[in-house]
Amino acid sequence: MKPGRLKVSVIGAGRVGAVLGAALRAAEHDVVAVTAVSEASRERAETLLPGVPVLPLDEAVRAGDLVLFAVPDDALEELVAGLAGAGHLRTGQIVLHTSGMHGLEVFAPARELGAVPIAVHPAMAFTGMSLDLTRLQDCAFGVTADPVFLPIAQALAVEMGGEPVVVDDADRVAYHAALAHSSNHLVTLVAQSSQLLGSIGVEDPARVLGPLLRASLENALASGESALTGPVSRGDAQTVAAHADALERRAADSPDEADLLTAYREMAVATARRALASGRISAEAASRIIERLTLGGE
Repeated sequence: MKPGRLKVSVIGAGRVGAVLGAALRAAEHDVVAVTAVSEASRERAETLLPGVPVLPLDEAVRAGDLVLFAVPDDALEELVAGLAGAGHLRTGQIVLHTSGMHGLEVFAPARELGAVPIAVHPAMAFTGMSLDLTRLQDCAFGVTADPVFLPIAQALAVEMGGEPVVVDDADRVAYHAALAHSSNHLVTLVAQSSQLLGSIGVEDPARVLGPLLRASLENALASGESALTGPVSRGDAQTVAAHADALERRAADSPDEADLLTAYREMAVATARRALASGRISAEAASRIIERLTLGGE
């Protein structure tokens, strides 16, 4: 092992933990322990971290200079408190979690023992397979640490293949909300649109939506709101009203499509307000669209 390399313990061989453990191993850190409870996590550990011993939680934590916590958000605080209370964490040990929502406060009990708290969140959807290691090369990592330890957090992100993006501790929840809003709600949007196309007889909705969505995403990432197209960006209240009428009729006939109507209304109103603020449509056009889509305009 090269000088400066760390003994790493991976707590949780889920999709994220196993992949990041493998990335640190590729950077020539020494992954000395992993925890894996389910059969799926054990298989993942064997595939991505071959030869690394699967140890009980307390033994795994004590074995590492760097303890990487890749566990569900809701379990992290209680887990850290329990380990600290039992004396399994120590002075100088680096404790790192991969949660997007949590900052450093969740590591308060570890900090009291002299551990070094770091938050490093890869902004990527993981499959838990080796292909994720390649995808990390294009991944941003939201990193949070005390100023004196920030270079450590940034270096670890770089060693795992990503680009560190510094997020203030107080802004972690907002950071995570932005990512969840874009990624999770995009899936919902595609599912709703696919459902609507399928219900009118389109056999392969993905074939219809794919080129449009890919182009829209690339344009939005490259050009921001100036990439906006469609009836709202043109101030075409009649077309928006026709959409709403059709969706309202369908929701009345098929209650399982009611969520699509709600989402369309809310997103079209939000789009109209942003189009107005950016000068793309007039106040009159925005008012017509918003009035039609809100309860007061029905």
